[in-house]
Amino acid sequence: MTNTLYAGLMSGTSTDGIDAVLADFSSPGAPRILSQASLSMPDTLRQQFLSLNDAGDNELDRAALAANALALQYAEAVRRLLMAAGAQASDVAAIGAHGQTVRHRPDAGYSIQINAPARLAELTGIDVIADFRSRDIAAGGQGAPLVPAFHEAIFQARHARAVLNLGGIANITLLSPDQPVRGFDTGPANVLLDLWCQEKTGAPYDENGRWAASGRAGRELLDTMMESEPWFALPPPKSTGRDHFNRQWLARRLRDRAARGMRDNDIQATLRDLTARTIAQAIDTHAPHTQDVVVCGGGALNGDLMAALARDLRRPIRPSSAVGVPVRTVEALAFAWLARAHLMGCKAGLPSVTGARHPTLLGARYPA
Repeated sequence: MTNTLYAGLMSGTSTDGIDAVLADFSSPGAPRILSQASLSMPDTLRQQFLSLNDAGDNELDRAALAANALALQYAEAVRRLLMAAGAQASDVAAIGAHGQTVRHRPDAGYSIQINAPARLAELTGIDVIADFRSRDIAAGGQGAPLVPAFHEAIFQARHARAVLNLGGIANITLLSPDQPVRGFDTGPANVLLDLWCQEKTGAPYDENGRWAASGRAGRELLDTMMESEPWFALPPPKSTGRDHFNRQWLARRLRDRAARGMRDNDIQATLRDLTARTIAQAIDTHAPHTQDVVVCGGGALNGDLMAALARDLRRPIRPSSAVGVPVRTVEALAFAWLARAHLMGCKAGLPSVTGARHPTLLGARYPA
């Protein structure tokens, strides 16, 4: 295998768009990003994905059609990557395509990512690596988080460090020079913040956290949210998704007397503090010697959330761009890395992260 270029595609729990990168892995150390692209998720497709998080009529047909539509979006992202880099499809060894998660039930032995990798291979003329979670789940693991092995390769330091991804769900990778890499989900990051903002303001998200910053967090409501959710106290390995933290979850907490009389922006501020506190609690409990935190994902662009994290973490925090990788490209780059790991036979499914019985080779190959 002589090609050293890999593409990575990620559409996360927030369901707001697709992030894509084309990277060159020819040199030791961090891969070199040749091009990047971001596409907004078409609103009709986004609504279809959101509806598939819950039981409904004709799910199989709707899921298949959504997968085909997503493949078209993925192919367009790849086209833009190649054009921006001046590259050809024949230059690319493989595409790592995660798909869109609509159900995550490792407790029941499955996780569903809507995807059409064979169609994507046909559309692009490039091999596709997909279905990254099922092999780890088959070995008794959570199938998530998927990226700690990549974080270890890119962000390892000579001291204890946490890498925090703020997507719809927050997850952390715990790196230490003298211990195996660990990682797990901590709870909601943007999923509840976006949901409440969309419902009450019509905006797709709270830009830079301005709306939350205009409110005042309710300490009693925050305590209620923390204490009423047993998932937060579970030990790792653990993972979660929109099928747990959703509108129904929030509605049940807002019926509590602690929410009475609160303004909408006060609730947004409380949800911001829920994200910050659950992350800080996870690091304090499971990695108290952590010296600094590197933050990536869309939430790293939310200045108000970053300020809340700095307050609660009581450690230096900085965006991943400060250590060489733009915050919006980390996960897409991770899937380019995971595609390469698959073709190289590198087992990136780590028992120390997911709780699987043994390391696993993640993904399945769909030849062009």
